[in-house]
Amino acid sequence: MSAGWLRRRFLPKGPLPAPRPPRPHTSPVPYRRPRFLRGSGSCPGTADAPSLPEARPVRCPARSRTLPWNAGYAEIINAEKSEFNEDQAACGKLCIQRCEFGAEEDQEWLTLCAEEFLTGHYWALFDGHGGPAAAILAANTLHSCLRRQLAAIVEGMVATQPPMHLSGRCICPSDPQFVEEKGIKTEDLVIGALENAFQECDEVIGRELEAAGQVGGCTALVAVSLQGKLYVANAGDSRAILVRRDEVRPLSSEFTPETERQRIQQLAFVYPELLAGEFTRLEFPRRLKGDDLGQKVLFRDYHMNGWSYKCVEKSDLKYPLIHGQGRQARLLGTLAVSRGLGDHQLRVLDTNIQLKPFLLSVPQVTVLDMDQLELQEEDVVVMATDGLWDVLSNEQVAQMVRSFLLGTQEDPHRFSELAQMLIHSTQGKNGDPTEEGQVSYDDISVFVIPLYSQGQGSNGH
Repeated sequence: MSAGWLRRRFLPKGPLPAPRPPRPHTSPVPYRRPRFLRGSGSCPGTADAPSLPEARPVRCPARSRTLPWNAGYAEIINAEKSEFNEDQAACGKLCIQRCEFGAEEDQEWLTLCAEEFLTGHYWALFDGHGGPAAAILAANTLHSCLRRQLAAIVEGMVATQPPMHLSGRCICPSDPQFVEEKGIKTEDLVIGALENAFQECDEVIGRELEAAGQVGGCTALVAVSLQGKLYVANAGDSRAILVRRDEVRPLSSEFTPETERQRIQQLAFVYPELLAGEFTRLEFPRRLKGDDLGQKVLFRDYHMNGWSYKCVEKSDLKYPLIHGQGRQARLLGTLAVSRGLGDHQLRVLDTNIQLKPFLLSVPQVTVLDMDQLELQEEDVVVMATDGLWDVLSNEQVAQMVRSFLLGTQEDPHRFSELAQMLIHSTQGKNGDPTEEGQVSYDDISVFVIPLYSQGQGSNGH
């Protein structure tokens, strides 16, 4: 990074300004926890006990409130990293009509529609950063965007083969052949609807936060069941896995500056003005110093999976576009994720460099065909924000899931209790961070979705 930027950042001129009084928190929507947590408190056995005065309580739905497919849910707030729990969650029954909804759509969107044409179910986790506002907006908006997108293409979804023209007209007799040659299937329409819904929701969040004079963003992890398939859409670093008796299968990939290095570097190559002369797009094993000038050092650019050598020039001493490794990797020294919703107003500190051009709101969608699986009672999908995966691997979670479910077949609340147990396992031994064990200090939200019944007999909540 340039010396000018460093001076502006670290060497302010004159005496330090007096601290500003804290501004009252405002949000385009009121801060609240998920709807299905209304009337609930701490989960049984997790309330603050005298022996553990510093313990963070785990919250879960009241036992009288059933989530779709009898899914389990639990959450825990961060260890005073911020005032609010920046995670949000939503779930319910999707009711898709033949046409677009009117302006006066039911705000309690989980109510069954009288004129439903196709139904499905929806679970979503949103991990906010820069405040809870973006995650709250996403939790209240994305399902509506998805329902509109699905309603617009529902006729194509129920057709034997997606028609070339949704109106049913056949302009060219070979249209069905062209569609078949492209390999277009019903699931491709649902994937497109999810991608468009994420994009639409991102635009809504941008407008709302700008109107409120706020900043912030969130990751989004969504699971949607439709027509015997489970679609998992992810934009960010939350994660979903399928756990079976003899298998653990990732259903999502994390999107971080490291995993999307080439895409981000290529964008900086095509549009170098996005870096405003303050950053270098090239990657080096470490941050270069003045003594490296003229030396041949390892580097790689957007077109490279391997490494090569180059002679260090003065421009290479600028701050790297992507800096750090693993969980410490940051985009433009600011963000740890490369996909998500919001962040339209986010800029690099003390500059006018925007991060949004480098961020994608488009999710990666994985399709799980449940009709092709010989499902067992213990087969579940675990969705969680990154606070869980920071300290537990896929294999560790799978082992806990199998061990827990093995002895609880008769417990109707076992999936809720499993979600709680997974969170407790991130809080140190016996829930005490002072004892031996891995500890996550981040917000954590977990869904455990059983697949065996595929939602039969579940009416949502």
